[in-house]
Amino acid sequence: MPLKSRAAAGLLVLAMALAGCQPPQSSQPADGRPLVLTTFTVLADMARHVAGDRLRVESITKLGAEIHGYEPTPSDLQRVADAQLVLENGFGVDQWARRFYAGQRQLQTATLTEGITPLPIAEDAYAGRSNPHAWMSPRLAEVYIENIRQAFTRLDPASADTYRRNADAYRAQLRELDRQLRTALDALPPGQRVLATCEGAFSYLARDYGLTEAYLWPVNAESQVTPQRMARLIALVRERRVPAVFCESTVSAEPQQQVARETGARFGGVFYVDSLSGPGGPAPTLIDLQRHNVSTLVAGLQGSGS
Repeated sequence: MPLKSRAAAGLLVLAMALAGCQPPQSSQPADGRPLVLTTFTVLADMARHVAGDRLRVESITKLGAEIHGYEPTPSDLQRVADAQLVLENGFGVDQWARRFYAGQRQLQTATLTEGITPLPIAEDAYAGRSNPHAWMSPRLAEVYIENIRQAFTRLDPASADTYRRNADAYRAQLRELDRQLRTALDALPPGQRVLATCEGAFSYLARDYGLTEAYLWPVNAESQVTPQRMARLIALVRERRVPAVFCESTVSAEPQQQVARETGARFGGVFYVDSLSGPGGPAPTLIDLQRHNVSTLVAGLQGSGS
């Protein structure tokens, strides 16, 4: 560990000892490999595909956590002091992370949306800001993978060929995923191609596959349902005769279930966006997440959803 990082870690442990606390532990034991942190679990999954066995990749936030406005813990601070690289999404979703690693001069960072033209949020208090959910587009996920490859190569030049091969293999999986999603969604009739959910997290996916996106709030950081938002979505669902509405795994589905009750639409199920599921769940990887979401959407809109 660099001298300044060791000093920062030592001060943290001392402060906690004075407070009567035990020093926080890393979520995995150190094994000699450089530690790479990502700001949330979806990024960690992508990074592990590129890292292979050369790096130890962990997510700062846990499975199922709400990542918008996350509050770092003392354990997070210790892990940053131990890390050599942090991978962040950018576009504002993980701005919270910069507050606690900005002072780590020896720590490398990489923003994985670099090179992507963001889609702006169109409505409400967030109007004009960048929609952060670019990883929901398989095509843009390829940009993430290239940025990860470059960051790993800077960190560990001796393993550059390994990172290149791993990145190429994962890009091939993303292209096959794109083909599968397109085939599944092309089966929807034009009148049914409405994706009504809680958060406006599907703008990139909707653009790529010709869907109409509708939502109760633009980002989960501002997940209060105003009467105007509720009325607007109810009116659209009624007007378009949308057969099913959905919500995301990290927030309460109750507001969307109210939309379903008032319009006669079904509640079609839960999507995964900001966090993966556990290993036994439907979305333990990004590719599983995308397949689960699209199969849930198609089943709901075609009348076989829950």
